[in-house]
Amino acid sequence: MQHATSADGTRIAFETSGDGPAVVIVNGAFSLARDAADFAAELARAGFRAVAYDRRARGGSGDTRPFAPEREAEDLAAVIEAAGPAIAVVGHSSGAVLALYAASLGVPTGRLFLSEPPFHFGEDEPAHDLPGRLQALVDEGRAADAVTTFQLEGIGLPQAMVDQFRASPMFEALVPLAQSTVYDATLTRDVSTPTARMLSVVAPVVVLSGAQTFPFLRAAAERLAGRIPGAEFIEVPESVNHRLDAGATTRIIRTRCSG
Repeated sequence: MQHATSADGTRIAFETSGDGPAVVIVNGAFSLARDAADFAAELARAGFRAVAYDRRARGGSGDTRPFAPEREAEDLAAVIEAAGPAIAVVGHSSGAVLALYAASLGVPTGRLFLSEPPFHFGEDEPAHDLPGRLQALVDEGRAADAVTTFQLEGIGLPQAMVDQFRASPMFEALVPLAQSTVYDATLTRDVSTPTARMLSVVAPVVVLSGAQTFPFLRAAAERLAGRIPGAEFIEVPESVNHRLDAGATTRIIRTRCSG
């Protein structure tokens, strides 16, 4: 594990595997760099240098207040500067929102591969005060409640599924990531509809969606691709239930980055 220093002094942990052009992986909610291990291995086998990092307030990365989405864009810029230059950035879920947002602020992302970004485009938005309520739960020492509140309101999981997951052994691994739910909720609220700058990025854009996923994610992916001039939409049948398939996604990246 290596570290980059973001513009506000926050240390951001990242790891690399493979040799060749750098492809930076930006994970979604509740994910750490190690969760991209299979994807990174596929990229390395395809001749890329995979770069995965712990987003702010996760794993080996630090956290500096106050937070704003711009800070996460700066974190990505710091990782690219330390480990890049990047031929591509691959973002999944809220990581896709962050990747596009960062590119709109001038972060040198290279090609953008955006997997199932949760843009609402003004429809069925989570409550505007969700980030504040999540922060209050964290500050009160109720990190577990922050996690389940984000799952219910930020992601939209049904109550029965959340209750079942909270009772499982896997839940405890999410509790230390509670502060990051505040940041995910803030980012996806503030740019729930892509800004004009996000829709006019100069980087080539490929938007990805599984055939079996949340219907609003599929609709958002198609809508986003239709609004960015020159963007390409690709259905990835192997990506199921909002999980990025490592092998299929790597093949797409290799094809698009070979020219």
